[in-house]
Amino acid sequence: MVELKTDTSIDAMREAGRVVGRALTAVREAARVGVSLLELDEAAREVLREAGASSPFLGYRPSFAPTPFPAVICASVNDAIVHGVPTGYRLRDGDLLSVDCGAELDGWVGDSAISFVVGRPRPADLRLVETAERALAAGIGAAVAGNRIGDIAHAVGRVCRAAGYGIPQGFGGHGVGRRMHEDPEVPNEGRPGRGLPLRPGMVLAIEPMLIASGRDDYCTAADGWTLRTTDGSRAAHAEHTVAVTDAGPRVLTAAEAP
Repeated sequence: MVELKTDTSIDAMREAGRVVGRALTAVREAARVGVSLLELDEAAREVLREAGASSPFLGYRPSFAPTPFPAVICASVNDAIVHGVPTGYRLRDGDLLSVDCGAELDGWVGDSAISFVVGRPRPADLRLVETAERALAAGIGAAVAGNRIGDIAHAVGRVCRAAGYGIPQGFGGHGVGRRMHEDPEVPNEGRPGRGLPLRPGMVLAIEPMLIASGRDDYCTAADGWTLRTTDGSRAAHAEHTVAVTDAGPRVLTAAEAP
């Protein structure tokens, strides 16, 4: 069942989203060659602590997971698509890093992700990240009352496919609210004009995931969490929590301007 949020609830979700934005900013600033993924997780934890927020990621255990998730961020490096578990791995020059983070504040959740290159970038990686961001922007632009879920999915998928990138099948966005994962599902590919109608008060996580080689398949790593490309090609992930409003899409997890 899809819960429609009031304007007051959406304002409260924006406060949770601000925390997520600050946490991702802190992680990006801390991500340098030689820094470990665990150190990045601690940078995000500090932001959550200072805000009085908790993590919807920490301890989360869906049906497919062998163990509860042990961190407050997902840190996915190079061929890891999503759900990377922070470890002692130390970042190397040219690593492509995707970071997903959530925050729960006063009972409401925000969820967002960014991808970027540490150190000297490869042009191909920059194109991949830029396309993920364009696909996210296209999906957000379609999150308009009167459209349908398929319009968001089509907008995202069209950008990804036009650039020649793969889309991992079975993974996409979702509703957000009191819980991190709520109805409805928001696929990253679909047919326009199909699916659930978008109504003011719906809050959605829109999250393109791109595979550089153009393949759609993936595998699960030994940790039971990390999804990896099957051919070792690189991947990128971008995400925002977005409210459908009478005035148009409202991004709830945008980082504050400096």
